[in-house]
Amino acid sequence: MPPISDDWLGALKPEFRKEYYRKLYQKVQYEYQHYQVFPQADDLFNAFHLTPLHEVKAVILGQDPYHNIGQAHGLCFSVKPGVEIPPSLENIYKELHDDLGCYIPNNGYLVKWAEQGVLLLNTVLTVRAHQANSHRNIGWEEFTDAAIRVLDEEDRPIVFLLWGTPARQKKSMLHNPKHLILEAPHPSPLSAYRGFFGCRHFSQCNDFLVKNGVEAIDWQIENIV
Repeated sequence: MPPISDDWLGALKPEFRKEYYRKLYQKVQYEYQHYQVFPQADDLFNAFHLTPLHEVKAVILGQDPYHNIGQAHGLCFSVKPGVEIPPSLENIYKELHDDLGCYIPNNGYLVKWAEQGVLLLNTVLTVRAHQANSHRNIGWEEFTDAAIRVLDEEDRPIVFLLWGTPARQKKSMLHNPKHLILEAPHPSPLSAYRGFFGCRHFSQCNDFLVKNGVEAIDWQIENIV
């Protein structure tokens, strides 16, 4: 696994010395050597690399990476340019259109969000090809929970967008009154109509940031020509 860099390294360093992380590291190394695993190893910690801790304005939590070829690249809900937009992301774009008037782009590449301070973090960071949730309970949850606790301790306003039951379960870890917690059903086709559509999380996020003296996020993902 590639090392985490920037200020996340100092914040998460205690995790690297724990027994669960040693076992996790060995398991993930084995999986990469013996199976097809996504994302590619170099992309594993992209959420941390693209959104340094001191720049985090908002957090979107996913579950585990996309498990089909060429999709996952280390950011939850995001896919590489040229890859078909997954259904959950299509629904995110629909809500963005209804909430903020953003046009629906021709790609699902969300790096623009990450570079503006939106941490796009899956709670499990790897998956075997074509086997959803195959790396659940091997230690990733403990590691990403540590990252969530680090964020909760930040002495500045951060917005947590918790979509779906697994993400909403993380609410119990968040105690900082400076933060804003927004909850909704998951944007997947199975549940988006139960309250994700119409949640207006994107405008609420920006209103909160601006009210606290933080620059709003430009949520518009542009077309790739």
